Amino acid sequence: MAPRPISSIRVGEIEDVQELIKSKPNKVPERFIRDVNERGVLVSLKTHLHQPIPLIDLSKLSKSNTHDDFIFEILKLSQACEDWGFFQVINHGIEVNVVDDIEKVAKEFFDMPLGEKKKYPMEPGTVQGYGQAFIFSEDQKLDWCNMFALGVHPPSIRNPKLWPSKPVRFSESLEGYSKEIRKLCKRLLKYIAISLGLKEGRFEEMFGEAVQAVRMNYYPPCSSPDLVLGLSPHSDGSALTVLQQSKDSCVGLQILKDNTWVPVLPLPNALVINIGDTVEVLTNGKYKSVEHRAVTNRERERLTIVTFYAPNYEVEIEPMGELVDDETNPCKYRSYNHGEYSYHYVSNKLQGKKSLDFAKILN
Repeated sequence: MAPRPISSIRVGEIEDVQELIKSKPNKVPERFIRDVNERGVLVSLKTHLHQPIPLIDLSKLSKSNTHDDFIFEILKLSQACEDWGFFQVINHGIEVNVVDDIEKVAKEFFDMPLGEKKKYPMEPGTVQGYGQAFIFSEDQKLDWCNMFALGVHPPSIRNPKLWPSKPVRFSESLEGYSKEIRKLCKRLLKYIAISLGLKEGRFEEMFGEAVQAVRMNYYPPCSSPDLVLGLSPHSDGSALTVLQQSKDSCVGLQILKDNTWVPVLPLPNALVINIGDTVEVLTNGKYKSVEHRAVTNRERERLTIVTFYAPNYEVEIEPMGELVDDETNPCKYRSYNHGEYSYHYVSNKLQGKKSLDFAKILN
């Protein structure tokens, strides 16, 4: 069952942040201003450089590498998934021109006149199109961000009316990029399975024809970045999420580690990977999805391209039997249909890890 649109939602006026900074560059409307307790405690990059998020070199997991290198990198991957839920990958095999191309057309899309972008509206209660997602009331705080999101695979989840005719090469670039990201996700899930002591094809066999969606996020500069959030705190409902940050991107991603918001420093030619709620459930909590958010910058824009990779909507999700032990590690999550969970996820505002309560077994 695929997520369904929600009707009869009143969201009030949602101002376009790119237009805001053109007309009122020094003003932040009240609806974007967050309460002090929403802004959280931040660890600066200077104090946190001794403990950056883990870095995984996928070239060391290739068959041509030594056994010792392979085992060492698998252990690093296991620790990253267990302790952080986030890691960056280098030598991931995606050609630089593919990455540059999707970044170029994404930037061209956001640079188009508002009237052109509004031809592909994100209707209230939906998560495809241009606008802001996860808004369900007229008084809900807004993120300092413009989004453009599309279903990519399988074809049945696409809304052809929302695929833009401009930029001219948008669809071609997204198709090529998405195929490469899909291959990467399959590789990563194979290595994650190995790190858990499972057969390498365990996730692919279970997922069926996996669902893949993309969301492009544009964060304009903000005159008062301490008052707003680029993206509200949340965990992802996917199995894996792949984040590409534009070249020379300022620091914007923060993850919640030990009750503190930790900034993630972008690395050249690296992709950021995070564990989604689905893998947390399947591993019975051994590998956890992690709450994260985006912040803005006073002077610099930020562009990200995010891919969500998840099981087919028809798949039943529950902790894998190999990772459940009635005495030492009892089952923490109930069985559910992934389509039902996806509908639950997109039907609620982003609010930390609250969506995962849907699956938890309460003792």
